[in-house]
Amino acid sequence: MNSIETIICLILLLMGVPDLCRKFGRPALANAFFVIFGLLLEPLVQTDVRTMVEQIGEVGFLLVLFEVGLEIDLPKLRDFLVPLRFAFIWSLVNYVLVLALAHAAGLNLAQGILAAAALSSCSLSMAYFGWKHYPGLTGAPRDFVLQTMIALEVLAIVILSVGGIAVSHGFGWLVLLKLVGMAVTVYLIGRFATHVVKLFQWIIQKTTHWRVHFLVLLVLIICAVGEHLGLSAAKTAFFLGLFMSRAEFQGQSVEEYIAPISRRFLIPIFFVSLGLLIDVQMLISYIALLALLGAFLLIGFREVIHRRWLKTGGDGQTYLLLCPNLTMAALAAKTLLETKSQTAASWVVLSGLFLSVISLLLLPRAVDENTKTAVPQS
Repeated sequence: MNSIETIICLILLLMGVPDLCRKFGRPALANAFFVIFGLLLEPLVQTDVRTMVEQIGEVGFLLVLFEVGLEIDLPKLRDFLVPLRFAFIWSLVNYVLVLALAHAAGLNLAQGILAAAALSSCSLSMAYFGWKHYPGLTGAPRDFVLQTMIALEVLAIVILSVGGIAVSHGFGWLVLLKLVGMAVTVYLIGRFATHVVKLFQWIIQKTTHWRVHFLVLLVLIICAVGEHLGLSAAKTAFFLGLFMSRAEFQGQSVEEYIAPISRRFLIPIFFVSLGLLIDVQMLISYIALLALLGAFLLIGFREVIHRRWLKTGGDGQTYLLLCPNLTMAALAAKTLLETKSQTAASWVVLSGLFLSVISLLLLPRAVDENTKTAVPQS
């Protein structure tokens, strides 16, 4: 398949998949379908086309992390302590099972910790739609579940940041030095976030036709600066979004302004590129079978611990909101690919894909009582 044919397929995909998922009340499944499309496309595309899609996907990956940060509106510390403790215990209990599965897949300890951080987390960008329209949550439990989802994602980002360094450089003084550099960069991002917000405001007020392009360009420039200061571009994008999460411009958030480029183009292409990185033959391999069985095992395990010990306060299916984690699996896979760990990255992506799709399909669809039809959840 040449570049023109690939672009035609991508355009049709970007046009059709989100609307189709919304129609069936499952908008969060769109990213999973993009990964599946990339998997199926992998044996058909030429090498130069694959390279082109992967390079475009790199920019989409930065915007994924930027929007993840924007979606996390951290509550006050005293209100966040209980959900944070719950998320820590939830992750710790899940780590044992994920590490065992990672060992069976051939991952070493450092790779297993990265996988456990990703697969024990929650992708707020995927699970938020399910939480927003979940019929079995009201009052305090509803807020608690959302804060737990946030805590799981924040814990995963922190552990993946540290674990990524350990996988690349091993444990030693260099890791400590890298962590210090990361901490300084994060501090600088937080320190100058107010000025960045003002710059965003100026761009929105003073520009019209090119405002979306200027906003995305500014995010990418800041990511490039963060890379030179010792924090990877992806982590810079996340922390920039986190420090800007409360900012609104003319009644709209930043992600709403950049959606025409990010959500409707670059981010979907990133998930397609993620599928391209996995050999389609992996789907009929031991790794894929282990990922599928592991996904079912994790969901069953989480149902048991949710019912008996770690209760969220919602109904019996609330734990499913804590299961979608494809975005975090993608972050872990990108780190593993940087160290040429192709098999480990494939297992993490497939595990995150299966776990996310299964849990989202098991979630009850919101129903409009007047029309008895699925709410589009947009």
